[in-house]
Amino acid sequence: MSSPLALAAVTGVLQYLLSQVCNAPGTGLGGVNVTAYAPDLITDVPSGNNEVQRQLNLFLHQVTPNAAYRNVGLPSLAADGATRLKNPPLALDLHYLLTAYSNAETEAEAMLGYAIMMLFQYPMLARSDINLALQNIPNTNPLYQVLSGSNLGSQFEMIKITPATLGREEMAWLWTALKADYRPTFPFQVSVVLIESPKPAQGTVPVLSTAIAVQPSLPQAIMINAPNGLAAAAGNPVTITGQALGSINQLLLTYSPQQASYKFAPGTVTASSIRFNVPEDPTKLPAGPCTLTAQVVDGSGNVLQSSNSVEMPIAASIAAAPAPVITSNATETTVTLSTDPQVNPSQSIALVLGNLSAPAQPFTTAGGPIAFQFAPPLKTGSYIALLQVDGVLGPVTFTTKPPAITGPTLVVT
Repeated sequence: MSSPLALAAVTGVLQYLLSQVCNAPGTGLGGVNVTAYAPDLITDVPSGNNEVQRQLNLFLHQVTPNAAYRNVGLPSLAADGATRLKNPPLALDLHYLLTAYSNAETEAEAMLGYAIMMLFQYPMLARSDINLALQNIPNTNPLYQVLSGSNLGSQFEMIKITPATLGREEMAWLWTALKADYRPTFPFQVSVVLIESPKPAQGTVPVLSTAIAVQPSLPQAIMINAPNGLAAAAGNPVTITGQALGSINQLLLTYSPQQASYKFAPGTVTASSIRFNVPEDPTKLPAGPCTLTAQVVDGSGNVLQSSNSVEMPIAASIAAAPAPVITSNATETTVTLSTDPQVNPSQSIALVLGNLSAPAQPFTTAGGPIAFQFAPPLKTGSYIALLQVDGVLGPVTFTTKPPAITGPTLVVT
């Protein structure tokens, strides 16, 4: 999900895309300056001046809660009134005015036409366009160096643009309140921006055993048995059970959020089961929610037959080397560690210590150390330590009689 910089990031993305369209060769407009000021701060060029003003302005005039997410849940507290149990996303709709300024005849209409056509043709912004725009924010924007860290292109809801309808009375009231002269204006709405709270929430205890069964869409109905019934980690043995599996010669893991795929050969194959170890490929096989599909391929790699897909989450472990580093001061405790497999900056990562959870601090390099800050400082002692990547928690070790989690652990001194 996005950071609180998401509102500024949306404006920056729209500003960049509109600038590319209006200043493209063939528009006949010359240089169009795309800005994001309040209308009362914009001064028209006097009519007697030979300078031609071509300005397209974006103004965020209202921010409202998104109706679809409004009842998803509110932040809740434990009985002590201080421990946060959950942090639902803050879901917002952004309401914009797109206004054209020019002291030459018909140019304002032309600028507005190109801009509205772009918004009409691209009602949903692709993640690649968002990331490209955030990387090319001009240095005239005071936040150009930090907007790329807003994670706007990584949130699971796409950014959608829809026209808005403002009647004459609403438009007149709005411009009167702005104390600015009216200019040709197009209102539109951007939805939905999901902002994640940085406050640590209480961690959840994992389910120690699960059974997953899927009805077959093809003859190879499969069930996955991972270690202890939990998410599988690199190197863990996994068993697939089902029907007509004897000809399977390839397994396909698909990382759901980005549809990244990873292919590998199975281990022991029988008509009713397949046994294999989760590949240890930290740079190519990410942790997180994955699905597994059993396939039959020919010598050229063409898929001849494919089973139905089932959920097979991949868990991230705390790497043993380099060893985690724990530092504390009067206000907070910082835990710095590496993961196996490596995680990407676009993923949602949290460290769960006992019943406390803290999100990862922003980082840019996959595979590098990641910092987690707990405030107030952690008390001394041993904590069950689990990584949560895109909602996948684990792995854990536990005794079976009775079930009790025994590790892994971090010691705060």
